[in-house]
Amino acid sequence: MKVYEYSARTIQEAIDLGLQELGVSISDVTVDVLEEGSKGLFGLFGSRPAKIRLTMKEGEDTDEVARAILADAIKPEEPKPLKQEKPEAPKAPKAEKPAAEKAEKAEKPAPKPRKPKAPKEEGEKQDEDEAKKEAKPKAPKPPKAPKEPKEPPKEIVPAQQADRATAAGRAQEFLQELTKLMGVNVSVAVATDEEGNVRVNMEGDTLGILIGRRGETLDALQYLTSLHVNKGQNDYTRVTLDTEGYRAKREEALVRLANRMANRAQKTGRKVSLEPMNPYERRILHSALQDHPAVTTHSEGEEPNRHVVITLK
Repeated sequence: MKVYEYSARTIQEAIDLGLQELGVSISDVTVDVLEEGSKGLFGLFGSRPAKIRLTMKEGEDTDEVARAILADAIKPEEPKPLKQEKPEAPKAPKAEKPAAEKAEKAEKPAPKPRKPKAPKEEGEKQDEDEAKKEAKPKAPKPPKAPKEPKEPPKEIVPAQQADRATAAGRAQEFLQELTKLMGVNVSVAVATDEEGNVRVNMEGDTLGILIGRRGETLDALQYLTSLHVNKGQNDYTRVTLDTEGYRAKREEALVRLANRMANRAQKTGRKVSLEPMNPYERRILHSALQDHPAVTTHSEGEEPNRHVVITLK
């Protein structure tokens, strides 16, 4: 029984890496999770890789199979016999031409000079030139497309400053200082809805620096802003952070993903587990499939590896 250990960013990636290197399927091994790993702050600081152990089941010996395949593939080629070079035969000396042939060549008459062609008259030349012009009309060149003027860089208009004594003002001031330290020039606009929740929209992040991979940086900024706004307060205020309409685009993508995975569960008759997501994105998936006639959803695992599972009703 052979045991192998692998590590990667997530548990699933570590399992895929091990199966690929061993050349076996998931049914041929036993998976033990040694460390679940951690993303850390912003996905950059304090992250730890996930670590697993793969144990080969009885009757499976991938090393011996791999060695046999490798031995068949790499067979030494038999040396080819060297060709013996044949000695070159000495070239026969060129026979000199007899003197009679030389005399015949000398007696041949010189070629007659060609008669110069008579120059054409001016009228004939003009007719030929006009005929050539009519026979080959030149195609008109297409007009060059005008160059599009380059768009000037988008000007960042500073948003209206909110009252610093309110939750919206504290969130705005905190994000203005934080984005300045990050080197991102954005406009931070805040608003408060009817329930008292704070909604923040940042404009000017054309490179997606504040969004990060699948919105991880944006979620981290939202969490830090919420901590700052609710520090020392009796009532909790929900803070929602968005930039360049990312939240709406991500929600549409998650709804399409939920419907596609629900169809897969119906076709295969098996449950479908999605990748780990934050609570906000898991709520979108649950809401998208709550009225589905054939499937139901629930969450499994612990943070940060908690994920949505789609099963048949």
